[in-house]
Amino acid sequence: MKRIFSLILSALIILFLASSCANDSSNDEVFTPTLDKEYTCNIKIVGDYSNFEALEAEFDKFNEYYPNVELSYIKLDDYKNNLSTTLNGNEKPNIFFSYTWMIGDEKYKSVVSHMENFSNSTLKSNLDCIRPGLINHDENGNVLMVPVFSRTYGMLVNNDLFNKEKIDVPSTWDELIDACNKLKENGHKSPMMGYSLTSSSSLMNTIAYPLFVSVLANNEEALNLANSLDSRAGGYMRGALEKVDSLIRNGFIDLDSCDEIEDNYEKVLLRFFEGDVPMMICTGDTVSGTKKREEKSEAFTKSPFNYSFSPIPLTNEGGYFIDSPSIEFSVNKNCDNLDMTNEFMKFLISNNELNEMAKIKRLTTPTKKMSFDSLYAPFAKISSDRIFYPEALGIKDQLTVQTRIASFKVGRGELTVSEAVSMYGSFA
Repeated sequence: MKRIFSLILSALIILFLASSCANDSSNDEVFTPTLDKEYTCNIKIVGDYSNFEALEAEFDKFNEYYPNVELSYIKLDDYKNNLSTTLNGNEKPNIFFSYTWMIGDEKYKSVVSHMENFSNSTLKSNLDCIRPGLINHDENGNVLMVPVFSRTYGMLVNNDLFNKEKIDVPSTWDELIDACNKLKENGHKSPMMGYSLTSSSSLMNTIAYPLFVSVLANNEEALNLANSLDSRAGGYMRGALEKVDSLIRNGFIDLDSCDEIEDNYEKVLLRFFEGDVPMMICTGDTVSGTKKREEKSEAFTKSPFNYSFSPIPLTNEGGYFIDSPSIEFSVNKNCDNLDMTNEFMKFLISNNELNEMAKIKRLTTPTKKMSFDSLYAPFAKISSDRIFYPEALGIKDQLTVQTRIASFKVGRGELTVSEAVSMYGSFA
């Protein structure tokens, strides 16, 4: 039954992506206020972003309907550890950042107990505007969180540099190898770079994870073994680890150069904006900071260049679009002014507002009507059979930990591919 459901879901996703919901008029509805426009209250949203201008722009638009509603966003320090206490405190937030891994985790049982059920028909939440593979349900079929942004894995490409070197931006594995060889011949010490100091969000996992997901997506037995941390699942990870090993051992990724990058966000972007890095491996979450870092980079300000975010071409059929929720919102059902809180969420969950937020934040929208920023245009060319939704497939967090640590150790030369394969399930 699970296999049948997965096949049906995949078919629906392909259909939705192909049609872009052109005939779904419900997704084009104009927001209609249902409460008294003189309603006066405060709505507080907490999360782990340092700032959230994209959301604050939505506050201004919502105030056009409800001018007396004061909305605010607050960054909560040590978010994962303090969220439960905050939800149970005197000044309860109305809305909070949530993540799929919270569901089923005993540590976050209290947090989950606060979550409003968006699938409750009385809320009239427009969940139909969101790509089905991004919406997750708890064991009772309830939708407790709504994706606001989507993330993926890929590489920032300096298109002007490729043009200068008269090399085509690679779209297949063979083209990637050929491009890296030519770039090295032309004096580029490390054609591909990325953050490499720790296993957390390292370039190694950004290469390995999409390929491992693609293998598991088409093999239910392998997925079950991997989720249960069965050592036999290691064999299915081999191909992904071999790609990491190949790129590093062939000198296409110089780890000494990568180790000079001190974090996987600002330092990665500032290094890319120096203008001499052909391909910078990172996630969409990192890419979201490009606009502000352009202004911070003296090199880019003096010599700006055209760049885009592309899938890493891990096979000769191309790369993958691994489509996962980046940030999700949950409503605190125990908050004050719950009716206005749900009204704001009804306003926010729409093609127009979610797409606008994604545009400002420079992340991928979670809606079916994917309005790609030109930065993400290469992902718009990915065929539907190469788009995978890890959460919809049932990929668990403990599985991703195995890939992340195994790929890091292989990339650093601490383990061979075969050793890492045999140790699947033991990484922590």
